[in-house]
Amino acid sequence: MRFGLFGGARTVLEGRTSDSQMYTDYIDYVCEAEALGFHGLFLVEHHFTGNGQVSDSLGFLKFLAARTTTMRLGTAVIVLPWHNPALLAEQVATVDLLSDGRFDFGVGRGYRQNEFDGFCIDIAEAEDRYRECLDFLRAAWSAEGRFSHHGKYWNFEDIVVEPAPVQQPHPPMWIGAGSTRSIEAAARDGFNILLSQHGTPAQIGEKIALYRETAEAAGRVYTPGSVGLTRALHVVYNDAERDAAHELRNAFMLNVQNLANKGAASGTGFYKGYHDDAEMRAATEGEALMAMLKAHAVRP
Repeated sequence: MRFGLFGGARTVLEGRTSDSQMYTDYIDYVCEAEALGFHGLFLVEHHFTGNGQVSDSLGFLKFLAARTTTMRLGTAVIVLPWHNPALLAEQVATVDLLSDGRFDFGVGRGYRQNEFDGFCIDIAEAEDRYRECLDFLRAAWSAEGRFSHHGKYWNFEDIVVEPAPVQQPHPPMWIGAGSTRSIEAAARDGFNILLSQHGTPAQIGEKIALYRETAEAAGRVYTPGSVGLTRALHVVYNDAERDAAHELRNAFMLNVQNLANKGAASGTGFYKGYHDDAEMRAATEGEALMAMLKAHAVRP
């Protein structure tokens, strides 16, 4: 297993419920993690929250590329339906170039209603926009010379994407996957997967097994490093500190749930919170989680 960082910086901290640090503190945090031997980081992208979350993850990673030398630098995730695919292909290749091939490209469809509303994009179009952008990116990075694209949402005529990424044919692609359909699609397409930060160890184990079975059925070789798992880590020394850590984590997850479901019609919110304290504790129980990771040889 390889250990890394997940999350991001903020310009506004929400008291004790935040899992993030101020921008300057976060940069020092990343540099210290590299010195300690951490493998890499995945940086989030969010918009219009009012909480000062990272919105320009690729720009931030360019700066981190100049401050680090060995850590992998990734996105978790770039929401493809919001981005111009040609500009995105150029920006991703630039990060890969400036980091000397240390970039991991995590992408997703998006799920927050208020973010789609802010961009004036119908969330019902998310799947089609995601797929078109993904197909364009792969075509752009594999094209020999100039090419054209005429799709449902985007049209480009006689273009060449430059610079070319250092990693060929493109940086490793990670798909933010939670549903059965998205996990199976990522496995068939040969992409890595990023699993979410909620769900019990047993539930996560089932998703990893599904990914592996689907990949092998498609004739692909499953490797442990193709699965990324996000979990919060709290170091505690007694029962009181453990209880306080559970309380903090639960408050944070409830805040994430509220942000995810803001603006969604009643009963249609995407993000599922914990049903009760027992489920939350099961999802964060260290021994059960590590046992599951070891069973599947997963990269946390």
